[in-house]
Amino acid sequence: MNRRSLPPMGPLLYFLGAVMLCLYFTFAAVQGDYGVFKRAEVNAEARALRAELVTLQADVARMENLTTRLSDTYLDLDLLDEQARDVLGLIRADELVIR
Repeated sequence: MNRRSLPPMGPLLYFLGAVMLCLYFTFAAVQGDYGVFKRAEVNAEARALRAELVTLQADVARMENLTTRLSDTYLDLDLLDEQARDVLGLIRADELVIR
């Protein structure tokens, strides 16, 4: 009997398995939970949050300034007058209101 011998499948399966593992790890390195794209996304979010923090810190500083200017130890009469006019809707007799 004349049998044809088949090429050995072991090395081919080993090579295909190695290629599949390389592709999997490459995909995970780029798109996984700790991949390159996720890192870029986290960095962009961190920059946006830092910008928001700067804005909020400026707002807090402004509010602290206004609070200090209206405190018992330091009273800014111009600010008090402005706030009273704004809240109560008052005007002086010598002022003209334009709407």
